[in-house]
Amino acid sequence: MSLPRDIRAFLSHYHGQTDDLQASDNLLFYQNRLRCQPDNLLISEIHQRYATFCSWRKDYNELEYNHGYIQWLFPIRENGMNFEAQALQAHEAAAMKEDSDVVERIKASYGLMLDFYGMCLLNFETGLIGRSEGYKARYRNLLQAPHNNLRVTRIFKCLSEMGLEHLNVGFLLHVLNEQSEHKQLNTSLLRDSMDRWWANCLRNEADREWIGLTIKKARNGEVFSREKYEASLQRREKTGFIAEPQLESTDAA
Repeated sequence: MSLPRDIRAFLSHYHGQTDDLQASDNLLFYQNRLRCQPDNLLISEIHQRYATFCSWRKDYNELEYNHGYIQWLFPIRENGMNFEAQALQAHEAAAMKEDSDVVERIKASYGLMLDFYGMCLLNFETGLIGRSEGYKARYRNLLQAPHNNLRVTRIFKCLSEMGLEHLNVGFLLHVLNEQSEHKQLNTSLLRDSMDRWWANCLRNEADREWIGLTIKKARNGEVFSREKYEASLQRREKTGFIAEPQLESTDAA
């Protein structure tokens, strides 16, 4: 099956796309120097709402039905439906991933959306994810509102641009474990988004190939357990490779 056009562009690092050096809205927004539109909020104000009980984190309707914020929180090098948001430029991505304050804010944005999806980040270094306290209702919403599948694709592309692709791996394999071992998040529509888009939002070719093979095995009935999930992330953190090491044959020639 051929890859979707947007995934091919992503994997090519948007070959041929020009970098508009005059466009820096995403960088300025994540530096807390520019308000997003149309919500007219600084990134710190969005995260402050997330950190309080009267927040977007708990106002899930705001996160569900407001379509303006997602392009600001997770900018990618493609245009979206909010014409007041700017596509990410190459020079912005380079500056953002080198700015520790920006990276911390991106992590907070990721945490906000994980909570919305019924998940929580347990270990930033490995990308390990667990269920949030109210996961059942949030999982149900994720299945019933498939436009969130497009949001996840955007989140993955953004995290890759920011040098945080290991978080994509943690999310993907968490969902695979939920599908395989617990029969959660397992509709055909979500699986299609996962298999064709999410699993290919990995520029690390070795990771992409191993995860694609692991998903195929799970689709064919092999159980991808929580133990396997955690072991794969730990292996990737320690060795730099998610695939199991191949033992050399000791058989005589």
